[in-house]
Amino acid sequence: MEQPETTHFGYQKVAANEKARKVAQVFDSVANKYDLMNDLMSMGVHRLWKRFAVGISGVRAGERVLDLAGGTGDLTSRLLPLVGPKGLVVLSDINASMLSEGRRRLIDEGAVGNVAYAQIDAEQLPFPDNTFDCITIAFGLRNVTYKERALAAMQRALKPGGRVVILEFSHPVAPGLKPAYDLYSFTVLPLLGKLVANDMASYRYLAESIRMHPDQETLLGMMETAGLERCQYFNLSGGIVAVHRGYKF
Repeated sequence: MEQPETTHFGYQKVAANEKARKVAQVFDSVANKYDLMNDLMSMGVHRLWKRFAVGISGVRAGERVLDLAGGTGDLTSRLLPLVGPKGLVVLSDINASMLSEGRRRLIDEGAVGNVAYAQIDAEQLPFPDNTFDCITIAFGLRNVTYKERALAAMQRALKPGGRVVILEFSHPVAPGLKPAYDLYSFTVLPLLGKLVANDMASYRYLAESIRMHPDQETLLGMMETAGLERCQYFNLSGGIVAVHRGYKF
């Protein structure tokens, strides 16, 4: 009997068709503490990373934006004032628990009219070709089973002149940073998960998933293979995080 195709779930090898379910379990577990944990894990710096990503997105009034794996709505909240009342931001996530948290938060902030919600898989975008002016994905691509499919789907759904902006943990490039970052990721991060979210295992997975994600140059090449052009990346915090941007022409 032929063995099932495998992929990485953190450092584990699992059947490819099981990864989405396992990732869903992680985010079901952490959804209600996700924003608090982001603040604690990054000491608030994630807000600056997101501000930078939105800043280079080039989003303008009246545009249509898809925020993939948008979770609790951090990027969407920043994008809504940019598109204005005549634009639209679609907050999407594959995970119902995360999407529910994002919707609740945005409603609490008074977001109405120019925001929509969709539970979708980044690998299979249910939109016509040439729909969006910009597609963003923040800290979500590393959880996608087939990243190449997701990048190709984004390229297809972009309008000509549109851009993809990917904010993701990456590989440290600053001298001496990697050992300290590894120590923090595999000791402090799971401990925070246990103390704050009562879930050490999920935050150990998050640390492992970061290490298994393609490095800056590899992801750049994947974007170009998907048909995106003028691709470039920006290292933030010594390469702990990188923002990739590519265009469709």
